[in-house]
Amino acid sequence: MTKVYEALKWASLFLKEKNRDENAGELLLRYFLDTNRTTLLANLREELDAEVEKRFRGAVELHGEGTPVQYIIGHEEFYGRSFRVNECVLIPRPETEELVLGALERISRLFGDGQPVETVDIGTGSGAIAVSLKLEKPELTVTASDISDTALAVARGNAERLGAEVEFVQGDLLQPFIVSGRRFDVVISNPPYIPVGDSVDMSEVVTEHEPYSALFAGEDGLDLYRRFAEELPSVLKEKALVGFEVGAGQSGAVMELLRQAFPTAHIETVYDINGKDRMVFMETDAVPGTVKRQNHE
Repeated sequence: MTKVYEALKWASLFLKEKNRDENAGELLLRYFLDTNRTTLLANLREELDAEVEKRFRGAVELHGEGTPVQYIIGHEEFYGRSFRVNECVLIPRPETEELVLGALERISRLFGDGQPVETVDIGTGSGAIAVSLKLEKPELTVTASDISDTALAVARGNAERLGAEVEFVQGDLLQPFIVSGRRFDVVISNPPYIPVGDSVDMSEVVTEHEPYSALFAGEDGLDLYRRFAEELPSVLKEKALVGFEVGAGQSGAVMELLRQAFPTAHIETVYDINGKDRMVFMETDAVPGTVKRQNHE
């Protein structure tokens, strides 16, 4: 019989040979044993059940071939909650938690607490942003959209399981809201922003498994931000907040696109915990064509 520490050692060596994260073995074994790290480490000399070992080895080999751990175990942690994921949606990243935090802080400052602020998450994927915003600030009225019906099914499931009242809309970027004439106080999005050419240098764990349409956005990665700049004036209320996640090095270009569309708005870049320009926030008191105010930067 194989002991826990022996299984972990095998997994670490196997994954190292495959140029994968050696710590993935521990995550997978914790999943199959339905235990936490403390308990696992306290039982390193316990023997593994034969069926558990078989499933564990199969999962480690699957990850060695490139399948992300999150897709194997079916969930990922985000903002203190567990979100179900599959290959129809992007795996939520820690950087995006900072977008949620920045949005919550600005919503409180701009609109006050306890107000039914109309908020929309564009390209919701797993629903991580929309569900987190609603659960952290229940007074928000939250809508989430995605072009993918299969992604929306995942997001709806997460919202129901976590008890978040979110409206889901299928459609391409802001188009369904432009057509229906809806306007929002807050627009949040983590859109695709990776330049197509970058795919050659990326891990196949990402490029061959996570949805292409949720990752890449044209030659320079800015295609979706260009569309946002064109479409946002049609969906924002006069006093509004916009928050984007951006690729490192893209913040200047995204700020300029927004500045051209909203010349009087306050636009800022926010750096993530790793010191990368990861978020762009815009605050406006007037959409184009309405009352102008002095520009700040």
